[in-house]
Amino acid sequence: MPLTPEQQAAVDQLRVDAQPTRRATVPALEEILYQPIPVLDHGFVRVIDYMGDDGAVVQAARVSYGRGTRQVSEDRGLINYLMRHRHSTPFEMCEMKFHVKLPIFVARQWIRHRTANVNEYSARYSILDKEFYVPAPEHLAAQSTANRQGRGDLLEGEDAARVLDLLREDSIRSYDHYVEMLNEREDGSAIDEGRAGLARELARMNLPLNFYTQWYWKIDLQNLLHFLSLRADPHAQYEIRVYAEAMLDVVKRWVPITYEAFLQHRLHAATLSAAALKVVKRMLAGEQVAIESSGLGKREWRELMAVLGRE
Repeated sequence: MPLTPEQQAAVDQLRVDAQPTRRATVPALEEILYQPIPVLDHGFVRVIDYMGDDGAVVQAARVSYGRGTRQVSEDRGLINYLMRHRHSTPFEMCEMKFHVKLPIFVARQWIRHRTANVNEYSARYSILDKEFYVPAPEHLAAQSTANRQGRGDLLEGEDAARVLDLLREDSIRSYDHYVEMLNEREDGSAIDEGRAGLARELARMNLPLNFYTQWYWKIDLQNLLHFLSLRADPHAQYEIRVYAEAMLDVVKRWVPITYEAFLQHRLHAATLSAAALKVVKRMLAGEQVAIESSGLGKREWRELMAVLGRE
Protein backbone atom coordinates (compact mmCIF):
# COMPACT_ATOMS: atom_id res chain seq x y z
CA MET A 1 0.00 0.00 0.00
CA PRO A 2 1.30 3.56 -0.70
CA LEU A 3 0.67 4.79 2.87
CA THR A 4 -0.25 3.05 6.09
CA PRO A 5 -3.45 4.21 7.83
CA GLU A 6 -1.28 6.00 10.41
CA GLN A 7 0.69 7.81 7.70
CA GLN A 8 -2.50 8.79 5.88
CA ALA A 9 -3.96 10.17 9.10
CA ALA A 10 -0.82 12.28 9.58
CA VAL A 11 -1.10 13.58 6.00
CA ASP A 12 -4.76 14.46 6.50
CA GLN A 13 -3.92 16.39 9.66
CA LEU A 14 -1.08 18.27 7.96
CA ARG A 15 -3.41 19.32 5.16
CA VAL A 16 -5.95 20.64 7.67
CA ASP A 17 -3.41 22.62 9.71
CA ALA A 18 -2.71 25.55 7.38
CA GLN A 19 0.19 27.80 8.43
CA PRO A 20 0.18 31.58 7.82
CA THR A 21 3.25 32.84 5.98
CA ARG A 22 4.65 35.91 4.23
CA ARG A 23 6.78 33.91 1.83
CA ALA A 24 5.74 33.00 -1.71
CA THR A 25 3.38 30.06 -2.06
CA VAL A 26 2.04 28.30 -5.16
CA PRO A 27 -1.68 27.39 -5.00
CA ALA A 28 -1.41 24.59 -7.59
CA LEU A 29 1.36 22.98 -5.54
CA GLU A 30 -0.41 23.54 -2.23
CA GLU A 31 -3.25 21.38 -3.63
CA ILE A 32 -1.04 18.29 -3.62
CA LEU A 33 1.24 19.13 -0.70
CA TYR A 34 1.91 16.02 1.46
CA GLN A 35 -0.27 13.82 -0.76
CA PRO A 36 1.39 10.68 -2.23
CA ILE A 37 1.46 10.38 -6.02
CA PRO A 38 1.37 6.60 -6.71
CA VAL A 39 4.27 5.17 -8.72
CA LEU A 40 4.80 1.49 -9.72
CA ASP A 41 2.99 -1.08 -7.58
CA HIS A 42 3.82 0.12 -4.05
CA GLY A 43 5.81 3.33 -4.54
CA PHE A 44 5.01 7.01 -4.38
CA VAL A 45 6.39 10.54 -4.57
CA ARG A 46 5.10 13.32 -2.37
CA VAL A 47 6.09 16.92 -1.76
CA ILE A 48 6.98 17.64 1.86
CA ASP A 49 8.15 21.25 1.54
CA TYR A 50 9.30 23.81 -1.02
CA MET A 51 10.88 27.24 -1.27
CA GLY A 52 10.50 29.76 -4.09
CA ASP A 53 8.61 29.96 -7.36
CA ASP A 54 9.10 31.36 -10.87
CA GLY A 55 9.28 34.82 -9.32
CA ALA A 56 12.21 33.75 -7.14
CA VAL A 57 14.16 32.74 -10.27
CA VAL A 58 13.49 36.10 -11.88
CA GLN A 59 14.24 37.98 -8.68
CA ALA A 60 17.59 36.24 -8.29
CA ALA A 61 18.51 36.89 -11.92
CA ARG A 62 17.80 40.61 -11.53
CA VAL A 63 19.14 40.71 -7.97
CA SER A 64 16.24 42.95 -7.00
CA TYR A 65 15.02 43.54 -3.44
CA GLY A 66 11.35 42.95 -4.18
CA ARG A 67 9.07 40.84 -6.30
CA GLY A 68 9.28 43.46 -9.05
CA THR A 69 6.72 45.07 -11.30
CA ARG A 70 7.65 43.36 -14.56
CA GLN A 71 4.95 41.72 -16.66
CA VAL A 72 4.63 37.95 -16.84
CA SER A 73 5.67 38.05 -20.50
CA GLU A 74 8.96 39.72 -19.52
CA ASP A 75 9.53 37.15 -16.77
CA ARG A 76 8.86 34.38 -19.28
CA GLY A 77 11.35 35.87 -21.72
CA LEU A 78 14.03 36.13 -19.03
CA ILE A 79 13.51 32.57 -17.79
CA ASN A 80 13.69 31.26 -21.34
CA TYR A 81 16.90 33.22 -21.87
CA LEU A 82 18.40 31.79 -18.69
CA MET A 83 17.44 28.25 -19.67
CA ARG A 84 18.57 28.63 -23.27
CA HIS A 85 22.00 29.95 -22.32
CA ARG A 86 22.39 27.64 -19.29
CA HIS A 87 22.65 30.41 -16.71
CA SER A 88 21.97 28.05 -13.85
CA THR A 89 22.44 29.93 -10.59
CA PRO A 90 19.03 31.72 -10.53
CA PHE A 91 17.33 28.30 -10.61
CA GLU A 92 19.35 27.24 -7.57
CA MET A 93 17.37 29.75 -5.49
CA CYS A 94 14.35 27.40 -5.40
CA GLU A 95 14.32 24.14 -3.43
CA MET A 96 12.00 21.19 -2.90
CA LYS A 97 11.89 18.31 -0.43
CA PHE A 98 10.36 15.02 -1.56
CA HIS A 99 9.39 11.88 0.29
CA VAL A 100 9.95 8.94 -2.08
CA LYS A 101 9.15 5.26 -1.72
CA LEU A 102 11.03 3.21 -4.33
CA PRO A 103 12.58 -0.20 -5.02
CA ILE A 104 16.16 -0.52 -3.79
CA PHE A 105 17.57 -1.10 -7.29
CA VAL A 106 15.96 2.18 -8.43
CA ALA A 107 17.39 3.93 -5.38
CA ARG A 108 20.87 2.73 -6.31
CA GLN A 109 20.52 4.36 -9.74
CA TRP A 110 18.99 7.49 -8.24
CA ILE A 111 21.72 8.02 -5.62
CA ARG A 112 24.30 8.51 -8.37
CA HIS A 113 22.89 12.04 -8.66
CA ARG A 114 25.04 13.45 -5.89
CA THR A 115 23.52 16.94 -5.81
CA ALA A 116 20.80 16.42 -3.21
CA ASN A 117 20.47 15.95 0.55
CA VAL A 118 19.27 12.42 1.30
CA ASN A 119 18.11 10.62 4.42
CA GLU A 120 17.06 6.99 3.85
CA TYR A 121 14.98 4.58 5.90
CA SER A 122 17.30 2.55 8.11
CA ALA A 123 16.99 -1.23 7.98
CA ARG A 124 19.54 -1.32 10.82
CA TYR A 125 17.00 0.42 13.06
CA SER A 126 13.63 -0.70 11.67
CA ILE A 127 12.13 -3.80 10.08
CA LEU A 128 11.41 -3.55 6.35
CA ASP A 129 7.84 -4.08 5.16
CA LYS A 130 6.90 -7.06 3.04
CA GLU A 131 6.60 -4.98 -0.11
CA PHE A 132 8.52 -5.76 -3.26
CA TYR A 133 8.31 -4.68 -6.88
CA VAL A 134 7.15 -7.06 -9.61
CA PRO A 135 6.98 -5.62 -13.13
CA ALA A 136 3.68 -5.51 -14.96
CA PRO A 137 3.64 -7.95 -17.92
CA GLU A 138 3.89 -5.09 -20.43
CA HIS A 139 7.25 -4.08 -18.93
CA LEU A 140 8.76 -7.56 -18.82
CA ALA A 141 11.29 -7.59 -21.67
CA ALA A 142 14.32 -9.56 -22.77
CA GLN A 143 17.83 -8.12 -22.88
CA SER A 144 18.40 -5.91 -25.91
CA THR A 145 20.90 -7.29 -28.42
CA ALA A 146 21.86 -3.76 -29.55
CA ASN A 147 22.10 -1.97 -26.21
CA ARG A 148 23.72 -3.51 -23.14
CA GLN A 149 21.74 -1.16 -20.89
CA GLY A 150 18.38 -1.58 -22.59
CA ARG A 151 15.45 -3.91 -23.12
CA GLY A 152 14.43 -5.75 -26.24
CA ASP A 153 11.25 -7.57 -27.19
CA LEU A 154 8.62 -8.36 -24.58
CA LEU A 155 8.61 -11.77 -22.97
CA GLU A 156 5.36 -13.58 -23.61
CA GLY A 157 3.50 -16.75 -22.72
CA GLU A 158 5.23 -19.33 -20.57
CA ASP A 159 8.52 -17.40 -20.50
CA ALA A 160 6.84 -14.33 -18.98
CA ALA A 161 4.76 -16.37 -16.55
CA ARG A 162 7.83 -18.26 -15.33
CA VAL A 163 9.82 -15.06 -14.74
CA LEU A 164 6.95 -13.47 -12.78
CA ASP A 165 6.58 -16.64 -10.69
CA LEU A 166 10.30 -16.65 -9.92
CA LEU A 167 10.28 -13.00 -8.90
CA ARG A 168 7.36 -13.48 -6.52
CA GLU A 169 8.57 -16.79 -5.10
CA ASP A 170 12.12 -15.57 -4.49
CA SER A 171 10.89 -12.35 -2.87
CA ILE A 172 8.45 -14.11 -0.56
CA ARG A 173 10.98 -16.76 0.43
CA SER A 174 13.67 -14.16 1.10
CA TYR A 175 11.33 -12.11 3.29
CA ASP A 176 10.17 -15.18 5.21
CA HIS A 177 13.81 -16.07 5.91
CA TYR A 178 14.49 -12.44 6.86
CA VAL A 179 11.73 -12.56 9.48
CA GLU A 180 12.92 -15.98 10.67
CA MET A 181 16.45 -14.69 11.16
CA LEU A 182 15.18 -11.61 12.99
CA ASN A 183 12.91 -13.70 15.22
CA GLU A 184 11.07 -10.46 15.86
CA ARG A 185 7.59 -9.06 15.39
CA GLU A 186 6.91 -5.46 14.42
CA ASP A 187 6.22 -4.58 18.07
CA GLY A 188 9.70 -5.85 19.04
CA SER A 189 8.57 -9.07 20.75
CA ALA A 190 10.24 -12.38 19.89
CA ILE A 191 8.48 -14.88 17.64
CA ASP A 192 10.28 -17.78 19.33
CA GLU A 193 11.17 -16.98 22.93
CA GLY A 194 13.64 -19.86 23.01
CA ARG A 195 16.21 -18.39 20.60
CA ALA A 196 18.00 -15.14 19.86
CA GLY A 197 17.36 -13.28 16.64
CA LEU A 198 20.02 -12.11 14.22
CA ALA A 199 20.87 -8.39 14.30
CA ARG A 200 18.75 -6.32 11.92
CA GLU A 201 21.83 -4.95 10.19
CA LEU A 202 22.81 -8.52 9.24
CA ALA A 203 19.38 -10.02 8.55
CA ARG A 204 18.72 -7.46 5.80
CA MET A 205 21.57 -8.94 3.68
CA ASN A 206 19.28 -11.63 2.36
CA LEU A 207 16.68 -9.29 0.82
CA PRO A 208 16.72 -8.76 -2.96
CA LEU A 209 16.94 -5.37 -4.67
CA ASN A 210 13.24 -5.26 -5.61
CA PHE A 211 12.21 -4.59 -1.98
CA TYR A 212 11.08 -1.06 -1.23
CA THR A 213 12.99 1.58 0.68
CA GLN A 214 12.06 5.19 1.45
CA TRP A 215 13.92 8.47 1.72
CA TYR A 216 13.62 12.21 2.06
CA TRP A 217 15.31 13.89 -0.91
CA LYS A 218 15.92 17.67 -0.90
CA ILE A 219 17.29 19.37 -3.98
CA ASP A 220 17.43 22.79 -5.64
CA LEU A 221 15.54 23.42 -8.86
CA GLN A 222 18.62 23.55 -11.10
CA ASN A 223 19.82 20.11 -10.03
CA LEU A 224 16.27 18.74 -10.08
CA LEU A 225 15.97 19.78 -13.73
CA HIS A 226 19.28 18.09 -14.49
CA PHE A 227 18.00 14.91 -12.83
CA LEU A 228 14.78 15.09 -14.86
CA SER A 229 16.61 15.76 -18.13
CA LEU A 230 18.31 12.38 -17.71
CA ARG A 231 15.66 10.30 -15.95
CA ALA A 232 12.54 11.56 -17.78
CA ASP A 233 14.26 10.87 -21.08
CA PRO A 234 12.67 8.04 -23.13
CA HIS A 235 15.98 6.14 -22.99
CA ALA A 236 15.99 6.00 -19.18
CA GLN A 237 15.02 2.76 -17.44
CA TYR A 238 11.25 2.55 -17.10
CA GLU A 239 11.25 2.05 -13.33
CA ILE A 240 13.10 5.31 -12.63
CA ARG A 241 11.49 7.18 -15.53
CA VAL A 242 8.00 6.87 -14.03
CA TYR A 243 9.26 8.56 -10.86
CA ALA A 244 10.81 11.33 -12.95
CA GLU A 245 7.55 11.79 -14.85
CA ALA A 246 5.61 12.14 -11.59
CA MET A 247 8.13 14.73 -10.39
CA LEU A 248 7.96 16.53 -13.73
CA ASP A 249 4.24 17.05 -13.13
CA VAL A 250 5.11 18.50 -9.72
CA VAL A 251 7.52 20.95 -11.38
CA LYS A 252 4.75 21.96 -13.79
CA ARG A 253 2.57 22.91 -10.83
CA TRP A 254 5.40 24.58 -8.93
CA VAL A 255 7.17 26.70 -11.57
CA PRO A 256 5.06 26.60 -14.75
CA ILE A 257 7.13 29.17 -16.69
CA THR A 258 10.37 27.36 -15.85
CA TYR A 259 8.69 24.06 -16.75
CA GLU A 260 7.78 25.33 -20.22
CA ALA A 261 11.31 26.65 -20.76
CA PHE A 262 12.77 23.33 -19.58
CA LEU A 263 10.69 21.35 -22.09
CA GLN A 264 11.56 23.77 -24.88
CA HIS A 265 15.30 24.13 -24.32
CA ARG A 266 16.33 20.97 -22.48
CA LEU A 267 14.04 17.94 -22.37
CA HIS A 268 12.69 18.17 -25.94
CA ALA A 269 15.78 19.83 -27.42
CA ALA A 270 18.85 18.30 -29.07
CA THR A 271 22.54 19.15 -28.76
CA LEU A 272 24.79 18.67 -31.80
CA SER A 273 28.54 18.22 -31.86
CA ALA A 274 30.61 20.56 -34.01
CA ALA A 275 31.01 17.79 -36.58
CA ALA A 276 27.26 17.07 -36.65
CA LEU A 277 26.50 20.77 -37.05
CA LYS A 278 28.79 20.88 -40.10
CA VAL A 279 26.84 17.98 -41.61
CA VAL A 280 23.55 19.85 -41.09
CA LYS A 281 24.99 22.98 -42.73
CA ARG A 282 26.13 20.92 -45.72
CA MET A 283 22.65 19.41 -46.03
CA LEU A 284 21.04 22.86 -45.86
CA ALA A 285 23.35 23.96 -48.66
CA GLY A 286 21.88 21.20 -50.83
CA GLU A 287 24.68 18.67 -50.57
CA GLN A 288 23.86 14.97 -50.39
CA VAL A 289 25.82 13.81 -47.36
CA ALA A 290 26.44 10.10 -46.75
CA ILE A 291 27.83 8.50 -43.62
CA GLU A 292 31.11 7.77 -45.41
CA SER A 293 31.75 11.47 -46.13
CA SER A 294 30.18 12.88 -42.95
CA GLY A 295 33.15 12.48 -40.64
CA LEU A 296 30.83 10.94 -38.03
CA GLY A 297 30.95 7.54 -36.41
CA LYS A 298 28.11 5.09 -37.02
CA ARG A 299 26.41 5.77 -33.68
CA GLU A 300 26.57 9.56 -33.96
CA TRP A 301 25.33 9.36 -37.55
CA ARG A 302 22.32 7.28 -36.44
CA GLU A 303 21.60 9.71 -33.61
CA LEU A 304 21.80 12.71 -35.96
CA MET A 305 19.50 11.08 -38.50
CA ALA A 306 17.03 10.33 -35.71
CA VAL A 307 17.07 13.98 -34.60
CA LEU A 308 16.48 15.09 -38.19
CA GLY A 309 13.72 12.56 -38.71
CA ARG A 310 15.70 10.65 -41.36
CA GLU A 311 16.08 7.25 -39.71
